[in-house]
Amino acid sequence: MKILVVEDDPVCTEMLDYFLRQSGYDVTLAANGREAFDLLRDGDFRVVISDWEMPEMSGLELCRRIRNRQFSEYVYVILLTCREGRGDMVAGLNAGADDFLTKPFQPDELNLRVGAAERIVKLESRDLLIFSLAKLAESRDPETGAHLERMREYCRILGDQLSKTPEFRDRVDADFVRTLYQTSPLHDIGKVGVPDAILLKPGRLAPEEFEIMKQHAAIGGRTLDAALQAHPRAEYLRLARDIAWSHHERYDGKGYPRGLAGDEIPLAGRIVAVADVYDALTTRRVYKPAFSHEKAKAIILDGRGTQFDPSIIDAFLAREDDFITVKESLSEAPDEEMAAIPLGPVSAG
Repeated sequence: MKILVVEDDPVCTEMLDYFLRQSGYDVTLAANGREAFDLLRDGDFRVVISDWEMPEMSGLELCRRIRNRQFSEYVYVILLTCREGRGDMVAGLNAGADDFLTKPFQPDELNLRVGAAERIVKLESRDLLIFSLAKLAESRDPETGAHLERMREYCRILGDQLSKTPEFRDRVDADFVRTLYQTSPLHDIGKVGVPDAILLKPGRLAPEEFEIMKQHAAIGGRTLDAALQAHPRAEYLRLARDIAWSHHERYDGKGYPRGLAGDEIPLAGRIVAVADVYDALTTRRVYKPAFSHEKAKAIILDGRGTQFDPSIIDAFLAREDDFITVKESLSEAPDEEMAAIPLGPVSAG
């Protein structure tokens, strides 16, 4: 992460530069607010550590200009000051400061405050990336739309239920559920690599066409894995990758693309598998009308222990009323029965 340090005191500047570089940050120095603002307009700094009192432009005025400029990405500002009065703090917050560091500062406090800034700007970057990628998939597949909204709600419900069970309580916490909710819309991101003639075909796919369609899981997994390799500390990318790569795996090992079985399949992938199939069954597709909840439930229960993790099915049964609520509130068309298709384990495609 690039940090812009704005300080006119050479000793303080040297200390900030040294400690921040020791922590692995990319540091650029400016001697006053005017120089710093020029650097901000030309660079991609996400965090600014600025002295309050400086010649030409104070830290307070720099804060105001940063907020008035409205950069495309949020710039987190830490004001470095000897002031400790309540009025000064209010003035700094009104100007747009996010945090304060009092002189003389301690290196551990500096790292803690910069670490907090890094977490916040990463949250913004994460949400923007997830939204952009999900919209990319949506633009290629005419069946996504509200599917993405329902999917993440179903996943949140299942994750919340699992967090209450002894088996998963230590693995599924509030952060896992939040990240699952945010990243599950990326499950079919690999469909951007499927030819239009197959993705947009108005009817059932021929066996050879379905083999090509199945490649979307590996395409999505590899794409998100490449992003993870470039940003190994971005844990949300790890979950997104696991979901894209494994949501078509089967509990009995007969799924794709890698034939994983049981606990070899990442937990997030096992959760999304149930949510994805339920939504595919209960919504209209070009080759079928929407099934009722009861019919979809029967098909999913038939896949317990073969297609689906039994623990996830238990969570589904415990919260099926919540599934119905989501299905009805985000419905695109009335439920219809289709007796011609026999009950049995299915794939969302």
